[in-house]
Amino acid sequence: MRVMVLVKATAESEAGIMPSSELMEAMDRFNGELADAGLLKMGEGLRPTREGKRIRFDGTSRTVSDGPFAATGELLAGFWIWEVTDMAEAQAWVMRCPNPMPTPSEIEIRRFYEAADFA
Repeated sequence: MRVMVLVKATAESEAGIMPSSELMEAMDRFNGELADAGLLKMGEGLRPTREGKRIRFDGTSRTVSDGPFAATGELLAGFWIWEVTDMAEAQAWVMRCPNPMPTPSEIEIRRFYEAADFA
């Protein structure tokens, strides 16, 4: 099954503060372990929302808002896409992950819909 592993933003990531070299090295090692295990399909960091846009839909109407966006704890700083056997395996890998931020942080795991879900 495929899952998206979502790294939640923090005030520091939204400010554009880059991780320390030690944290970057730890994350590189972790990503290498994921790749060696054949789980890693994709993973990227996201720039702060001040560089983003939101488009709201209401019928045929579209409204564009420029970042930054509020509610830092609900924003994303990065993601991985993994191919795992089940949610327990995904959780076990997240438990091995270095803290992705220099401050307390949160990671969310979400399963993708598969074609079989719509049969």
